[in-house]
Amino acid sequence: MPTEAWLSGPLPGVDAALMPAAHALVQARSDIAAAVTPLDESSLWVRPGGAASVGFHLVHIPGSIDRLLTYASGTQHLSDEQRAAVDREKALSDAKPGQPGLPSPRSLAEGADQAIENALAAIRRTDPRTLAEPRLVGRAGLPSTVAGLLFHIAEHTQRHTGQIIATAKAARAR
Repeated sequence: MPTEAWLSGPLPGVDAALMPAAHALVQARSDIAAAVTPLDESSLWVRPGGAASVGFHLVHIPGSIDRLLTYASGTQHLSDEQRAAVDREKALSDAKPGQPGLPSPRSLAEGADQAIENALAAIRRTDPRTLAEPRLVGRAGLPSTVAGLLFHIAEHTQRHTGQIIATAKAARAR
């Protein structure tokens, strides 16, 4: 397989209009695994230069994917469980290496992987005729579309994956 997912050809069950988003998610999954595998538990929560920790990004990716998929499905309001997940993300943004009760690197990596798989499944289920359908996002009901949300899931995940890669390198170098 080529280094870059977008050079691996079409993904089964993914419409051509959504292939770039699907490839970005596949690439993120691969990049996350490569960056996180060599980290020990304490490195996961290091905040080099005050940057968010790898652990935070690994908690945020599944939460954000879940929330954005909710909006893409046409549901504007988050569940109590989703709002509680936002609070957990905020609490873990200040986690320190060695702090008791932190999630394990394996559980965080598995959570991100499963969330990416959920996004890919949603992309596969999406009827391309619905891509321009309007969707409202968040309490403010900000305007988007099905396509806008699915592409934002991919680019947002990629953004945090890049931060994972850079932070993991800095954490390993310390």
